[in-house]
Amino acid sequence: MNILFDRLFGTGQHHIAIDGDFLGGTATVGDREAVIIGTCNKAAINCSTSLKVAGAILAAVREDEATFRPPRPIVFLVDTQGQELSRHEELLGLNGYFAHVAECCELARCQGHSLITVIHGEAVSGGFLAFGLMADRVCALPDAQVRVMDLRAMAKVTKIPYDKLLVLAEESPVFAPGAENYWRMGAIHELWRKNDDWRRCLIAALTQTEQEDGRARLGLERGGRELAAPIAALVATA
Repeated sequence: MNILFDRLFGTGQHHIAIDGDFLGGTATVGDREAVIIGTCNKAAINCSTSLKVAGAILAAVREDEATFRPPRPIVFLVDTQGQELSRHEELLGLNGYFAHVAECCELARCQGHSLITVIHGEAVSGGFLAFGLMADRVCALPDAQVRVMDLRAMAKVTKIPYDKLLVLAEESPVFAPGAENYWRMGAIHELWRKNDDWRRCLIAALTQTEQEDGRARLGLERGGRELAAPIAALVATA
């Protein structure tokens, strides 16, 4: 992980602790200190991890308010295989914990914190939706694996034959896994390459956060999600 941290923030410019599958701390991004919150080891997000993420977000908001300094940007480093699939977590109300994380993200945004996600491993299903996709800007490193559901699992759930889903995945990014398809749909803003200076990419990403959610517009411009923006516009003017 230190190699990743060095490429993102610079050698000696980060103070990030790893606790199991959770990581948190601070780092220098450009000339500013940023709060770093994330997961590693393809973490299966459960109630405990959700509380750690939410607690770290709230701690950042509280600390900046108490010291009267400008709200620091929050960088989410995402590597998750999705929500933990167990009856125990479902009985505890995992969906409610995910909602709590989303609310904490929105609170931080309303308090002036910029939210940036960098996918450095997997970004799957509810584990990604819970906090990674809540950011103002989402960036993916090379070889990042992004998907909602494996096509074979999707075939079982939807009762659509697997072979047909393969064809649909080639025609539409909505059915297809992969960071590039999510970029086409507008869910990912930037795809970073191996030879890019990731530190400079992150600094630039922090200057390009938008106040409004423009992902539907991006999906339309990139040809991967052609109906969301027009329908939203019709609803807004109805």
